[in-house]
Amino acid sequence: QVQLVESGGGLVQPGGSLRLSCATSGSISRPNVMGWYRQAPGKQRELVASITSAGNTDYADSVKGRFAISRDNAKNTGYLQMNSLKPEDTAVYYCNVRTIWSNYWGQGTQVTVSS
Repeated sequence: QVQLVESGGGLVQPGGSLRLSCATSGSISRPNVMGWYRQAPGKQRELVASITSAGNTDYADSVKGRFAISRDNAKNTGYLQMNSLKPEDTAVYYCNVRTIWSNYWGQGTQVTVSS
């Protein structure tokens, strides 16, 4: 059974940084795409960043130059480094892994950017 567990969220001041982690367990086929999504209250879930199993990355325009996605395939873990955080980055952040046949989600971790 595949599980995704996010960690690293919390409260941070504007301009600060956080690093989210997504630990995966179980057998996930390749190729796959790992993505970080976020959902703010009253808004739709949106894709923040994604990375393929080959290492190709993509970012939402709102986070380009501030966030960096990476993955360690040996550790079955993905990361989202978030710098220069803004209040509008406040949301629940979800890890997602998508294969040809399946789509897996984590439970989410809260990120709050506030002074």
